[in-house]
Amino acid sequence: MNTEIKGTTMQILEVTLEAGESVISTHGELSWMTPNIHMSQTTSTGKDKGFAATLKRAVAGGGLLVTRYEAQSVQGKVVFAAKQPGTLVELSVTPGQGYLVHRKGWLCGTPGIVCGIGFQQNMRGGLWGGEGFIFEKMEGDGTFFLELSGEIIPYELAAGQSLLVHPGHIGAMTQGVNFQITQVPGIANKLFGQDGFHLVTLTGPGKVFLQSMPIANLAEAIAPYIDQSGNTVAPAAVSGGLGGLLGGILGSN
Repeated sequence: MNTEIKGTTMQILEVTLEAGESVISTHGELSWMTPNIHMSQTTSTGKDKGFAATLKRAVAGGGLLVTRYEAQSVQGKVVFAAKQPGTLVELSVTPGQGYLVHRKGWLCGTPGIVCGIGFQQNMRGGLWGGEGFIFEKMEGDGTFFLELSGEIIPYELAAGQSLLVHPGHIGAMTQGVNFQITQVPGIANKLFGQDGFHLVTLTGPGKVFLQSMPIANLAEAIAPYIDQSGNTVAPAAVSGGLGGLLGGILGSN
């Protein structure tokens, strides 16, 4: 199997498979493929057996079904495209050396990959953090690809070294990184802080991948340009205040 990431802000992953080779993806990720690729639906990525494993993957965001793409008789290609501006990342796992990745971050991987559910160690995070504190746990033996939002900033944390991170910016981390919910000190921060009053303390040893533009931030940024019916609002009406609004009206006459 040969893989190549192409593009800049809206990347694609091109996977070249030799005859008999296959790749597994979450359901519905295909963009295009050559005619000799056989596509089938399954509840197992290869090493995750039983209903319990399937249910864990579904709760984590990986879906009940996964899709297997296999090259028939000759070499073939499968392409997966990003669904949002961001970065595709290639990572590898070995037995005992896995990753926790943000919910629905897993794009595709080799059949030896196992996608399960990984909770933070502090269960209070589940109460305050919502689904943002449910991770996909990538284990097994093989290579997988993630779709992360915006630019990706990696940090290698030494033992005992910590970062305070807004939950939405966590893209992925090795399983050795300790995850704890931290309250922002100060009454004013709790009552008026625009960034919420819970951060995540990530403590090494291990590697973390932080994403510069969580999808929730992107949605909030474009929301003023979309009215309640789903139609795009004229930029002058939302970005220029009263002067822009009047200009837009006068310009249309």
